[in-house]
Amino acid sequence: MIRNDGFDGRRFPKVRLRRLRRTASIRELFQETRLSVRDLVSPLFVSERLKQPTELESLPGIFCQSAEGLVQYVEDLYGLGIKAFIIFGIPSKKDIIGNSASRPDGIVQKSVDLLRKQFSDSIVIISDVCLCQYTTHGHCGILENGVVSNDKSLEILSKIAVSHAQAGVDFVAPSAMMDGQVSSIRKALDTSGLNHVGIIGYSAKFSSVLYSPFRDIADSSPHAGDRKSYQMPITNSEEAMQEIFLDIEEGADAIMIKPALSCLDLIYRARQSTLVPVCAFSVSGEYAMLRAAAIEGFIDENEAIPEFITSIKRAGADIIITYHAKKMAELLQG
Repeated sequence: MIRNDGFDGRRFPKVRLRRLRRTASIRELFQETRLSVRDLVSPLFVSERLKQPTELESLPGIFCQSAEGLVQYVEDLYGLGIKAFIIFGIPSKKDIIGNSASRPDGIVQKSVDLLRKQFSDSIVIISDVCLCQYTTHGHCGILENGVVSNDKSLEILSKIAVSHAQAGVDFVAPSAMMDGQVSSIRKALDTSGLNHVGIIGYSAKFSSVLYSPFRDIADSSPHAGDRKSYQMPITNSEEAMQEIFLDIEEGADAIMIKPALSCLDLIYRARQSTLVPVCAFSVSGEYAMLRAAAIEGFIDENEAIPEFITSIKRAGADIIITYHAKKMAELLQG
């Protein structure tokens, strides 16, 4: 045990750190990282196609809701102390430019309106701003000659963000990984008199296989090509930091890193390098892997979930979006 001030634990054989672990009460007293339900954000799936809640095959224990059923579902989570939510909409119809994403009566807009009327400002509502769920081709932006057009996509993403803000969200979270998306959306919000609405940038969103369950649910896998030209390569942490700093310069109120468990190093680095809040998104594949292992009896889920989420908190995340939010809240209640 070496410290910068010259302390060398090897010279003090009477130091026994096990004394700090001897009983549960002692361990609790000296606990360094503490999870709270206030750290958690629960993802919400809401679909225009549904009348009744439907359990998601690729995410056992997670349900997709209708707009009308969403209120009761959030009421149940709110009773567990969860007060922050991120909404993902699944439309009944798609087209090549994702028109339904910005409709005032779209699935996200309708859901936000219902939640806001029921809960007022007692909950935090975040909306995902992207096109992949709404386009027939499954890409996160507008295609031009088979290639995602960065600047044309910015126009549509900004329009979507404004429509979500008008419906009543607290934060929009642009996830398309288009260059300049934060500054474009910030300008659009401010011009529309919505400068009170914040932006949580998907600043370092890596191209990951761990999004697969989400893509199954939203039918949002690209029908041609992939997303590697706009999502981050998993090999590049320096580039990820550039993305984070650019989002902050463009006006992001908080930055997001996604996935979480495979990016703990980056979460730590971002927390040490920036002053804005750091959000980590523990994605659908992370949830699915743990659930599959628990269902097979390979691990104790009640032990594994706190271990996973604590590691994200320990790395430096201020906010954790997780599909385990409900279960974690129940465990924290004891």
